[in-house]
Amino acid sequence: MNIYVGNLAKEVTDEELQNVFAEYGHIKSVKIIRDMFSGESKGFGFVEMPGVAEAQKALDSLNSKELKGKKIVVNEARPKNENSRGGGNNRGGSGGGGRRSW
Repeated sequence: MNIYVGNLAKEVTDEELQNVFAEYGHIKSVKIIRDMFSGESKGFGFVEMPGVAEAQKALDSLNSKELKGKKIVVNEARPKNENSRGGGNNRGGSGGGGRRSW
């Protein structure tokens, strides 16, 4: 299960986040999302846990838990889809972003 973790303090590292979730089971991956230029945390990340029961226990236990002075938000990550914001041009028509078949 892919888990979204939000409201992270800027100082939280991938390793610290992994240690928090490791109490509930096996961790496949941990990724805090960072600004590509400054490297500063954007305040959210993802934890992937292969065991659904373990992941659900982590969700239930860690949502609203305080980590480095902030109450984190923990829930199941939703997959990206074409309708998500920032994804692309869903306006249709042929105004600059249209598809070309060459």
